[in-house]
Amino acid sequence: MNSGHTPLQSIQSAANPLVKDLRRLAHDSTAYRRQGRVWVEGEHLCSAALLRGRVPSMAVFSQAGWERAQPAHRQAAARNVVVADALWSAISALESPAHMGFVLELPAAVELVADAPTVVLDRLQDAGNVGSILRSAAAFGFSQVAAIRGTAGLWSPKVLRAGMGAHFGLRLVEGLDEAALLEALELPLLVTSSHQGEYLHRASLPWPCAWVLGHEGQGVSAVLEQRAAQHIRIIQPGGEESLNVAAAAAICLHASAAGVH
Repeated sequence: MNSGHTPLQSIQSAANPLVKDLRRLAHDSTAYRRQGRVWVEGEHLCSAALLRGRVPSMAVFSQAGWERAQPAHRQAAARNVVVADALWSAISALESPAHMGFVLELPAAVELVADAPTVVLDRLQDAGNVGSILRSAAAFGFSQVAAIRGTAGLWSPKVLRAGMGAHFGLRLVEGLDEAALLEALELPLLVTSSHQGEYLHRASLPWPCAWVLGHEGQGVSAVLEQRAAQHIRIIQPGGEESLNVAAAAAICLHASAAGVH
């Protein structure tokens, strides 16, 4: 069944410990921290990881997925695992299972780069918002994302899915406190606000910079507000506060990119 030299393991039992470990990685937002590894499901995310030079420690397929898998996916990992089709739903967190996934080692913790264009996430709770902001950061030339403690886990399954591969092109630093962030970054902080500051379309934006995006309900913390070089708001003639944080982030990050390029 294995067309190459990569070892192939077949799993037929739901009691297999690996099935349980993979289910935790796929469903539990904090399991990646305990296990030190990440579950990436679906051809798109797996291909995105490979394009960025990430080498999976394990590739996992359903039986049907293995039979139609691309050679690049079959040959990517040092270990291939084929799980009986009937067991795949016990692993997958997707409504429409993708029938393949990679296990990647959790990247080693890194320090903030003081002058890298940065997006600061201040206690954002919604995984979809966080993943969407990572996509915008990668698209608009922001190479670093700094997550204040209390932000949804950057490598959690829902954030990974929402990020659509952006993770693999970004420097991700999470679990920061405000003091560590302010000490490390040597950039002007642009703080988003719904009620104060200059309108984005009129503002002169510095580059590089760090955009600070706050908690969905509470906004940016008082500590970061006080250190802001600029407060920026988005004109909304259709009604105040109608944008969620991910939409606001995309508009702000695009404005920065357009001003530079």
